[in-house]
Amino acid sequence: MIGIKNINIHDLSILVEQAKTQAAQGKVIERIPQLAMANPHWFAVNITCKSDESYSLGNTDCIFPFMSAIKPFSLLYLLEQFTAKQVLQWVGIQPSTAPFNSLAQLIADNGHPRNSMINSGAITLADKFLGKDSNESTGLFCTWLNKLAGTNLYIDLDILASVRANRSPINIDITNCLYEAGNVNNIKFALDVYEQICCVSGRVEDLAKLGKILACESDFINNQNRQVVNAVMLTCGLYEVSAEYSIKIGLPMKSGISGGLITIVPNQGAIASYSPALDHAGNSVAGLALMEILSQNLQLSIFY
Repeated sequence: MIGIKNINIHDLSILVEQAKTQAAQGKVIERIPQLAMANPHWFAVNITCKSDESYSLGNTDCIFPFMSAIKPFSLLYLLEQFTAKQVLQWVGIQPSTAPFNSLAQLIADNGHPRNSMINSGAITLADKFLGKDSNESTGLFCTWLNKLAGTNLYIDLDILASVRANRSPINIDITNCLYEAGNVNNIKFALDVYEQICCVSGRVEDLAKLGKILACESDFINNQNRQVVNAVMLTCGLYEVSAEYSIKIGLPMKSGISGGLITIVPNQGAIASYSPALDHAGNSVAGLALMEILSQNLQLSIFY
């Protein structure tokens, strides 16, 4: 195994330029006006190693909402608050064969979310956050992340206002279905917490620092909980194309509709990228292209 510690900035810059050419095949999301303003040509990457050595390239000053890239960390948060047995009763670990916001699949599954990486699962978990109200709950979550990863993440209120003004009718239907099935206790609270945590914002360096929590053993996180999150990311993190990329790349990954992508390289570190042009499944086109190149060149796949 070659590994991420053997990359250098010169090689990385060449690989980034290769990956960036793929962005033209994608499209920036239009449903949320604040996200629609993103430049499809933006690209940023950060590699943070176990040793804390890091490499950054591109538009690294861009601050963006992590959107669904935060979902692995809300799962980890609840695993740490409760138990794996309890949390995995709330949400499953089965891969989804439908889009991330599929109501039809949730109905077919009798209102039980397949996994925590799709909207139904993340909304179910949002309902279980501790705190007297949604603002306190998300504040506690942000504080926990920042303390754990040494980041300065915050909830972007402009993005949140844009999300609320253009609230997805499907997410409302999903939450109602979850409530009727007894998997969500408070519709308003669950949706509000979910929308707020999706607006947790930072730079690629911050996303990579979060990823390092999942990549490396520490005294602060239960190792079994890390393993659960990484396993679910590998099989479910890229929605209905997760299986395809587990073969192509072979690493736990999670995307967000803002263009963020976090990749876990177990026991080595994490790779975060930001490129807003998305494929049909809602994953960053250039981000996935870069990871495919890096995984092959550095022999990163866990199956090597």
